[in-house]
Amino acid sequence: MPRTTQQLHTHREPVATRPAATVLLLRDAPGHRGLEVLMTRRSATASFAPGAYVFPGGGIDALDASPESHAAADRRPAQDDLHLTQAIAAIRESFEELGVLLARHAHAPRTGQMADAQDIAAIDRHQPFAAQCSARGLRLAADSVYLLAHWTADRDLARRFEVPFLVARMPEGQEPVADETEQFEPVWVRPADALARHEAGQFFMIYPTIRTLQRLAKFASTQAVLDAVAHEQPLWVSCPRAGLLAGKEARYMEDEAPFGELALVCPDGQIVHPLDWQTERPVPLLKNVQRLTAPNPGVMTGPGTNSYLVGDPATGFIAIDPGPADAEHLDKLWRAAGGDISMIVCTHSHPDHSPGAAPLQALCVQAGKPRPPILGLPSAPTARAASQFTPDRSLQNNELLVLIGQGLDGKITHTLQIIHTPGHAANHLCLLLQEDGLLFSGDHILNGSTTVIDPPDGNMADYLDSLDQLDAACAEHGVEFILPAHGYVLGGPVHGARSAIAQLKAHRLAREAKVLAALQALPDGSIQEWVQHAYDDVPPRLWPVAQRSLLAHVERIRALQPGNN
Repeated sequence: MPRTTQQLHTHREPVATRPAATVLLLRDAPGHRGLEVLMTRRSATASFAPGAYVFPGGGIDALDASPESHAAADRRPAQDDLHLTQAIAAIRESFEELGVLLARHAHAPRTGQMADAQDIAAIDRHQPFAAQCSARGLRLAADSVYLLAHWTADRDLARRFEVPFLVARMPEGQEPVADETEQFEPVWVRPADALARHEAGQFFMIYPTIRTLQRLAKFASTQAVLDAVAHEQPLWVSCPRAGLLAGKEARYMEDEAPFGELALVCPDGQIVHPLDWQTERPVPLLKNVQRLTAPNPGVMTGPGTNSYLVGDPATGFIAIDPGPADAEHLDKLWRAAGGDISMIVCTHSHPDHSPGAAPLQALCVQAGKPRPPILGLPSAPTARAASQFTPDRSLQNNELLVLIGQGLDGKITHTLQIIHTPGHAANHLCLLLQEDGLLFSGDHILNGSTTVIDPPDGNMADYLDSLDQLDAACAEHGVEFILPAHGYVLGGPVHGARSAIAQLKAHRLAREAKVLAALQALPDGSIQEWVQHAYDDVPPRLWPVAQRSLLAHVERIRALQPGNN
């Protein structure tokens, strides 16, 4: 966890959350056109999301959790008390807001006869709900309400709710009727149509509703949704984060690229961090970490190569991956450090990482500063001609690079641990900032793409072993965030560095399984044919690059075969 003394922004405690529940009532659209969900428009004077189209729901009342309410509901064996309370709240809210009653007659448990129009007319929306249902011989159909997702409202909001998004099939024969107080204009809509109308400015929705509809649109029928949630676990859990993109608020879920960076820079949810990629000025991530992106965007480099400065004016700086020999980029990097660069470290020798080291070193000398050593590992004989690199000094595995200074609060220390991680390149290394639990991953771990493993300098077996080594280092030092050479910061307190490493390894092994299947299906096939089978989920324009990683997988597969060890 980064030191609080290194955070850029004064901490602001987010507002406490309130428990609530919402339910997506589903039916199959006429003519086999997919599924529809029931939505309704909130009052224009509502205190939360006024005028938005939403799913019925609201706060959880004390009565929803009472023994009397629980006794009035049918439940599944795996449905615990909390989930039962949430289902009861959702059933109550759907009735109070839209007159939809998810309840069945107790005298007909086998036929499952649902409440009808007479039952709905007999129950007062403004009186205790469960007791009225019991008095009429109705049991709440909580066993037919399933957990789809769990949302916690963004940390920046003035009103925050903790909300399970539940799903249930709409009872046949019932028609929604809005209360005309909190909710208006109930409408059945296909998820894709709701999203299109929102984009056209005709159907205002808030972020969790939009994201839920985007995922719901992938299902072909109501039963498909119910089958997907039958295991009693949410399909996703999210507490979004927001940053600034083109000067406007932009929100992201945990699986989206900017999320980890927002968690690092603004852990309390303040919307102050710009996410626009630019090369004009360094982006501060912590007081002791700056990122300057080189102007070399492309298919292989994403938005460009990230050069990092670790340190502060009291300690001096270590420059990580100065990038290509671009004079303007190096001048900006040097100026961001105030000219006080103690060391220059290259994670590996590829031409978008190491060529800037010598010119940056020369800038320091020309300004009358001490000559900072260029550190790293020399390129191996297997390296391509454009990747030749010889450092002033070779770094040792687990060596510590230390910056020490005297600040206003006393001694300041920044310690970078070297971790040799061959795989992407034979001379690749990563750096772990111990005091703040940050991993500078070079090209070994990227955000937004997977690393190309290009034999002979690249080696898939070494790459996977290095992932295990990084996982162990992250566990030892409590690393939550990964700062890659391309893309935004990865990680966070919940979906941390080790989770990202585990997902990456799982992805690599899944790809290797597809490569093996291609080899078995086409034992005499060409590499182009193997790529078409193993990388059928990758755009064809990237297949020439994918061929390199496929070869690395083939090498590892053959090495693992009996008799080849």
